[in-house]
Amino acid sequence: MTYVVANLHGNYAKFKQLLKTISFKDTDIMYILGDIVDYGEEGMELVGDLSIRYNVYPIVGEHDYTAAKMLSGFERMLKSGETPDKKFITKMTEWAADGGQVTLDSFRTLDAEMREGIIDYLSDMTLYEEVTVGGKDYLLVHAGIAGFKKGIDLESLKPEAFFSESLDLTKKYFDDKTIIVGHNPTTEENGGDGKIFYGNGSIAIDCGEARGGTVGCLRLEDMKEFYV
Repeated sequence: MTYVVANLHGNYAKFKQLLKTISFKDTDIMYILGDIVDYGEEGMELVGDLSIRYNVYPIVGEHDYTAAKMLSGFERMLKSGETPDKKFITKMTEWAADGGQVTLDSFRTLDAEMREGIIDYLSDMTLYEEVTVGGKDYLLVHAGIAGFKKGIDLESLKPEAFFSESLDLTKKYFDDKTIIVGHNPTTEENGGDGKIFYGNGSIAIDCGEARGGTVGCLRLEDMKEFYV
């Protein structure tokens, strides 16, 4: 079976609960549509677990992308003993205020080998995945496709294109595939009910876990929804 989930935001406990809820097996596949870290206090435990799962594929979100940069810079600073420049300090402060402080605090408790493994995992996350399940084609991205136009070559886009702009769920981007995204919570503040939302050739699955909502998960074979 093929499962899609998004925006776990360091909630390792809910991830483990989700695996039990869906009876996740070694023969199953899971795609996580970004924002694995930040806000939640178990980001390092979550990344550590995911890094050894051969059947779970992460797609980068803006929090993961930023964390990789900030933690890499922090690690270089530790090794060199150099004082970071003002630009890096500013970016680090902004990231910390936007949910990154708990990630940094947890990262600092790890030994050198584990810190290297965390940075490698976050840095190697793919920008998108194209999958076919049950004869239906899907494009999996974190937030959207900035600068989209018909016939666009996704490989030509910069990383930020996939998490700098939310998908317009009323717009049909492709005639032959469905886009599945996280990023923008389907909660009341955005006019939703905190459940998985079906748009015009698109599906939004961030159910607002970082804001007190749930983790939503979709099984592509039969479109069954799961919530924890």
